[in-house]
Amino acid sequence: MNDSDVTGANPASSAPSPSSTPEQAFAALLEGNRRFVDGDALHPHQDEARRRLLETGQAPYATVLGCSDSRVPVELLFDQGFGDVFVSRNAGHVLGRSMQASVEFAVAVLGVRVVLVLGHESCGAVGATVEAIQEGTQLPGEMPILVEHVRDHLDPEDPAARAVEAHVLGTLDELRERSSIVREAEERGEIVLAGAVYGLAGGAVRVVSGPEV
Repeated sequence: MNDSDVTGANPASSAPSPSSTPEQAFAALLEGNRRFVDGDALHPHQDEARRRLLETGQAPYATVLGCSDSRVPVELLFDQGFGDVFVSRNAGHVLGRSMQASVEFAVAVLGVRVVLVLGHESCGAVGATVEAIQEGTQLPGEMPILVEHVRDHLDPEDPAARAVEAHVLGTLDELRERSSIVREAEERGEIVLAGAVYGLAGGAVRVVSGPEV
């Protein structure tokens, strides 16, 4: 199965063509969010024909590293369907080894053209980190690992200042630093690497790092 077979499954979809640039693919992802916000969602690639077409392979055009928060359903808020977006999620979108490997798989094996780190307002992991810095509190069980991953991205003097955005930008920096696969793909112009914050009330995705579209 090739990219054109997968992308052409639903003519109503605004998913980018296989020949589109990473910047055009990024613009298509954001356009899906605009449809979602405006109440004009197409709900593309969600029928039986699309599911059957994907039985033997996938060719998503974007990967999203996001938070597990139940209020942030990635495919819905970008108005995407089966096979469009490769999503990796954990609490606070912290970049552990498995999350890094998932992003690298999307870039090196699946050939995505967009890598997006997506934070969101009122993130519990970020809020817990701010509280830990300010008040010395500690989460039970294995949850302190979330604080460990987020802490270095925040301003130690004022950790609450634009904390979610700071964590998104810090995660991007870590991804570039740790992953030669991602870094070199960006340098070659094969992917757009971007960061954004999702607004819970309005539903809009605000880009904090990435190309202007």
